[in-house]
Amino acid sequence: MVINTNVGALSTMRTLTESTSKLNKALSRLASGSKIVNPADDAAGLAVANKFDAQISRNRGVANNLTSSLSYSQTQDGFLQKVGKALDRMSELATLALDGTKSTADKTNYNTEFTELKNYISDIGTKDFNGVSLFSGSALSVTKDSDGNTWSLNASSLNAVDVTSVIASAFTVTSSNAVATIKSAIENVATHRAKVGANIQRLQFTQEQVSILNENLQASVSRIKDVDVAQESTQFARYNILVQSGTAMLAQANMLPQNSLRLLS
Repeated sequence: MVINTNVGALSTMRTLTESTSKLNKALSRLASGSKIVNPADDAAGLAVANKFDAQISRNRGVANNLTSSLSYSQTQDGFLQKVGKALDRMSELATLALDGTKSTADKTNYNTEFTELKNYISDIGTKDFNGVSLFSGSALSVTKDSDGNTWSLNASSLNAVDVTSVIASAFTVTSSNAVATIKSAIENVATHRAKVGANIQRLQFTQEQVSILNENLQASVSRIKDVDVAQESTQFARYNILVQSGTAMLAQANMLPQNSLRLLS
């Protein structure tokens, strides 16, 4: 029996310190909801999770870009739909103007509406979306993944070869080839709408792809970082009991040297 060194108390104190450390870690995990409170908890897992988190953020940016491009394409299609209706009416007016029973005044009235529709189509060709021309004929670049890869939308040039004859200043409802010219323009506009429709379809599929990828990346991050509350709460209860029992035993161990006093009395 010794007085200066209480080996039992030292051993109990070390065990109590370990239990207290584990109890604090369980508390931190339950409070934060994360298994990785400190990098030392899972250094490699933390590196992977951080990489996935960064990719998820980039994918959110890609999704925003795709949404903007989709709105751009839908705006194009909306304008082209109106152009198609205007051309339909112009072809009807040109056909009516072929009627030999119509007077010059009648044909002049037809041409008034015809000219307004022609100017309407010409005006649409100058429209833009957020400062970007809708019908300049330039292909719009679209981000498709988190690595910054892109593809180009099918370009649309409204007031170029496709309808330039229709909006020409000398083109009237009584032009000799009015019906044929407008028929060709209607077909060209329909082709443009098909290209824009293909753009919209691809954009929507790409949006779904990015959404699925982000969902799976978030699930991977969750498996690495998120704490299992049921399991961790069980560990917390265990370490809490160990701390309480360790504290009680340390108090008992600190009283052991007093037994030496009986030998001295």
